[in-house]
Amino acid sequence: LSSLHLKEEKAKPDSNGAVLKMDENVEKTEDEEKEDRAAQSLLNKLIRSNLVDTTNQVEVLQRDPTSPLYSVKSFEELRLKPQLLQGVYAMGFNRPSKIQENALPMMLAEPPQNLIAQSQSGTGKTAAFVLAMLSRVEPGNKYPQCLCLSPTYELALQTGKVIEQMGKFYPELKLAYAVRGNKLERGQKISEQIVIGTPGTVLDWCSKLKFIDPKKIKVFVLDEADVMIATQGHQDQSIRIQRMLPRDCQMLLFSATFEDSVWKFAQKVVPDPNIIKLKREEETLDTIKQYYVLCNNRDEKFQALCNIYGAITIAQAMIFCHTRKTAGWLAAELSKEGHQVALLSGEMMVEQRAAVIERFREGKEKVLVTTNVCARGIDVEQVSVVINFDLPVDKDGNPDNETYLHRIGRTGRFGKRGLAINMVDSKHSMNILNRIQEHFNKKINKLDTDDLDEIEKINN
Repeated sequence: LSSLHLKEEKAKPDSNGAVLKMDENVEKTEDEEKEDRAAQSLLNKLIRSNLVDTTNQVEVLQRDPTSPLYSVKSFEELRLKPQLLQGVYAMGFNRPSKIQENALPMMLAEPPQNLIAQSQSGTGKTAAFVLAMLSRVEPGNKYPQCLCLSPTYELALQTGKVIEQMGKFYPELKLAYAVRGNKLERGQKISEQIVIGTPGTVLDWCSKLKFIDPKKIKVFVLDEADVMIATQGHQDQSIRIQRMLPRDCQMLLFSATFEDSVWKFAQKVVPDPNIIKLKREEETLDTIKQYYVLCNNRDEKFQALCNIYGAITIAQAMIFCHTRKTAGWLAAELSKEGHQVALLSGEMMVEQRAAVIERFREGKEKVLVTTNVCARGIDVEQVSVVINFDLPVDKDGNPDNETYLHRIGRTGRFGKRGLAINMVDSKHSMNILNRIQEHFNKKINKLDTDDLDEIEKINN
């Protein structure tokens, strides 16, 4: 992916040549919101070395409630072609994940069944629908039989990687990328059995350029529907593609969230579906001790941070700042004090962010200073302390309770005890903290020396 870039917010030089960062508190445009979602999704794919071990429940709503409900505990039960089973094991999957246990029997059933599935990142949904596509392909037929839509070029390539890995013992199967920049001769027909691409290019290939005969498509996958519909054009293009497909084409739609807009879109694209929902893990504050430290300004906050560091042994810590500028300043100051610090912020390319997270996960840096860009989706077992250098607020300056939960939820993972410390530097930020306490109905105590001794015992 080194040559791929997601368009990031550009820094602008002023008249003196100094670089001014765009104000992060400005409300995001629709395109930026979509890029944020796409970037977060790509980041999760790049940093997941294995599946999320989830204990949450799968809810299944069947199109035909009278038919028996099958789930599997092993890949052998699915009676896959030997070369596909070999591909699954070569990818390191020993047994199906929670979502795969229920989704795969439905996706592989005869006659084919349509499916709408919701599950968070890292639960194995990409591997599940890739397996369904590879199972339905007739390798002897040299024309597209499976079509997969992704919201961005980068996400299409990530799914393509999974197809190539899982199908590596099935050399007759070929894959084509319908993405901008992949120029083909007019009048050419595609011989690859699987096509993965973005909605605009796929629509062109099906209608205007006629590279694909949509009437021969057996499986249609719409991935990352929640990211997809952040762009109005993608919704319309996806629906137009779906209307060209034959009635007996199997439709599979996946989304990490099921807000109303996603649900309405899913119902337009997938007729008579089975529905699978994987309930999200509830993040809990029960195992996390929360404190606050009173300061008067940014420099006092930094001094307090250094004092806390001197008093307790920290495995690894994440420190959250409100702006990129503060995060950059704080990382530089901590480095001067001799701490191993990594900086993660929004102007970095997604691949760079993934590399920083990987180094932090491997323990090469002990402190990760960041903005909200990585409040979600990062599981590092060694994180024992989360520090809110700035309290999380929304664009109107009100407490952002959900972000607070996601931030401090980076500690106390996997049932361990964790610690969250909030830096308060004004009456306004004390008011924000009080409103956060009220929202979660959890008292946040002022940090004093006795608490540091107690914390040290917990950490050890």
